[in-house]
Amino acid sequence: MDELKKSEAKKQKESLFMQSKHTALLISAEDKQKSDAFAKKYMEFLNASKTEREAVKNAVALLEENGFQPFVPGMQLQAGDKIYVNNRGKAIIAAVIGTELLTKGVRLCAAHIDSPRLDMKQNPLYEEHELALFKTHYYGGIKKYQWTAIPLSLHGVIVKADGNTVEVNIGEDEGDPVFCVTDLLPHLAPAQMKRPANEIVRGEELNLLVGSMPFNQDEESEQVKLHILHILHEKYGIIETDFLSAELEAVPAFPVKELGFDRSMIGGYGHDDRVCAYPALRALLDCVSPAHTAVTILTDKEETGSDGNTGLCSSYLPYFLEDLADCFGVKGRHVMHASQCLSADVNAAFDPTFPDVMEQKNCAYLNHGVCVTKFTGARGKSGTSDASAEFVGTVRRVLDEGNVVWQTGELGKVDAGGGGTVAAYIANLDIDTIDVGVPVLSMHAPFEVVSKLDLYMTYRAFCVFIAS
Repeated sequence: MDELKKSEAKKQKESLFMQSKHTALLISAEDKQKSDAFAKKYMEFLNASKTEREAVKNAVALLEENGFQPFVPGMQLQAGDKIYVNNRGKAIIAAVIGTELLTKGVRLCAAHIDSPRLDMKQNPLYEEHELALFKTHYYGGIKKYQWTAIPLSLHGVIVKADGNTVEVNIGEDEGDPVFCVTDLLPHLAPAQMKRPANEIVRGEELNLLVGSMPFNQDEESEQVKLHILHILHEKYGIIETDFLSAELEAVPAFPVKELGFDRSMIGGYGHDDRVCAYPALRALLDCVSPAHTAVTILTDKEETGSDGNTGLCSSYLPYFLEDLADCFGVKGRHVMHASQCLSADVNAAFDPTFPDVMEQKNCAYLNHGVCVTKFTGARGKSGTSDASAEFVGTVRRVLDEGNVVWQTGELGKVDAGGGGTVAAYIANLDIDTIDVGVPVLSMHAPFEVVSKLDLYMTYRAFCVFIAS
């Protein structure tokens, strides 16, 4: 009798309790091979897309290879047409026209392609005690000490006085030099180590070392600075004042690598948020004859609040949807009201080395699949986009029916963490929106870590959502 009772209890428990899903235990051998192949392509994209400009350039190349054409307001469109809009080389919207009326809404996937980094100041180059350095201003939320004593490459554009633009990419190729921010040796750092953690390295100490040799033996001051400007003039045809109209970014120079003896993870710079941007783009490229028009947006400026004309606080997304609606003779606001969006952004993965910041019943884990985050914000949900129960139910059904392994999570304990995504700005357009993305270890560090299986399940999530 006791055994029968235990059996019945076990049966009820399995029926009623939430079961933790570990992707590695649920995924087939075939899907495991697919996830490895997908990870390889993602790593290639990430290595070539270390800035938002590079991500857009590579996205456009992939879109055009797959038959997408630039969108022109008022153009004639029909089901199956593929279009895109390049917003100033820093953000992009692409769409595949569906068979349903546009008034039934679009299926939108939105990710950001900017990542924390060191930006050069407008007047960056100086010489101090016969060393040449660049002054920087960090971009996004970083632990400043993590950016010292690692190899950095320099990416961006310089717009010269005559209006011509030159692209800069130094430090990625095998024969290129790299740069670095120096740090104090431990022997001389007792005073530094007494600083608060956020001041162990201060913002004005993040100076990029770029040279040490004088131009020649003439009795002139700032010979090392002159030598650097001479090199840059020969290579790019620029002079010092051209830095005033430049956007130069220092990012980690090392490539993305497989991580772990089992090669189950990917370590590298820029997972936040290109680990969601690439699957969202790939899902659109692989989309065939969707019912609802499918839209993917890769946006800029998320790490600094989404302001500016390439961030989602601006109007370029609703303008696109309104222009698209005009092509079909309907109102943009009606399209937005009926639309649904997956805000494709990462969440923090549980780290057993630092367990205290997480509430373990409500956090994301590596290899447990794509993470669905109902709300973001901080403390009392400040600044959040909190998805409705109805929309969470819709997403839940779509993922389950598509055999996607998924989990839920939030960014740390209630009073310990918090953060925001682009979800709020899309939800403010009267679009049902929820955050969905990959769990990340060491988020915002120069070397972040994700799971290959979680990456693949995120791609699958976007695919089934677009098809819903």
